[in-house]
Amino acid sequence: MKSVAMFGYLRDGVGKSNSNSLRNEGKVPCVLYGQGEPVHFSMYAQDFKPLVYTPNTYTVKLDIDGKIHRAVLKDIQFHPVNDSIIHADFYEYSDDKPLVMDIPVKIIGNSPGVRAGGKLIVKAKKLKVKTMPAQMPDFIEVSIEELNIGQSVKVGDLKLSNLNLLDSPNNPIVSVKTTRAAASAATEAADAKKK
Repeated sequence: MKSVAMFGYLRDGVGKSNSNSLRNEGKVPCVLYGQGEPVHFSMYAQDFKPLVYTPNTYTVKLDIDGKIHRAVLKDIQFHPVNDSIIHADFYEYSDDKPLVMDIPVKIIGNSPGVRAGGKLIVKAKKLKVKTMPAQMPDFIEVSIEELNIGQSVKVGDLKLSNLNLLDSPNNPIVSVKTTRAAASAATEAADAKKK
C-alpha cells in the first residue's frame, strides 16, 4: 500500500482555547493513539489534501517533531458550515497486528447488461478490510464481465485471499438496472413477436 509523508508539531497544551488558537493559525488539532500514551499534535490544514481529498486510501508516514510514526487516518471532523477540517485522529499501527481500513473498489471489465442498455450503479465505493499491514491492497478489483440487467455483485461474491471483508456479505457493490429506454425496447420487441 502507498504511503503519504506528513509533518506534525507537538502541542503545548490541549483544550478548547488551545484548539481554537491552532485553527486560527491554519492548523488542525490532531491526536495519535495505538502505541502507548496518546500524542497530541497539530498539522497545517493544507497538508491534508493528498490524504483526504482523493478517492485513494493511503497509510501515513507521520513525522512529529522528528519522530517517525506509521499510522492511518481513523477519523476526521469537518466544520458543519465551511467544510474546513477541525480535528483528526490517527492510529499508529504495527506490522504484527491486523489493521482495519476502508479500501477503494475498482470496477473492471465490460458488462453485457450495460451494452444491452442497462445502467451501471456503483453502490459501494469503498469496502472495510481487515488484514496484516503488509498485505493491505491499494484497491479491490470487482469484475462486471458477467453482469446482466437486473444482476449485482455482492460483498459475499468476492473471493479474496488474506483479506477479511467486514461489510455484510449481502451488501451490493455494483448492479445493472433497467433503464426506461431498455425497458421500452424490450416491450417493443415482445410486442413485435406477438404480431
